[in-house]
Amino acid sequence: MKVGARNRLEGKVVEIKRGSVMCQVRVKLAGGAEMQSVMTLDSLDDMKLKVGDKVRVAVKAVNVLLLKD
Repeated sequence: MKVGARNRLEGKVVEIKRGSVMCQVRVKLAGGAEMQSVMTLDSLDDMKLKVGDKVRVAVKAVNVLLLKD
């Protein structure tokens, strides 16, 4: 599958919180950091995602902001 996003990270699904229409998927990356994604339940079911699955996280953002106190 070709994807336009250049920032891709590998990780493992550690938690899935299901709502009535959407779900939140938490992924632990190799270095220990975590990222989360929100998707429809239809997409979750189509992908057959479950806790323990290895996934790739593709990040594409128009703006990346750095903040310092």
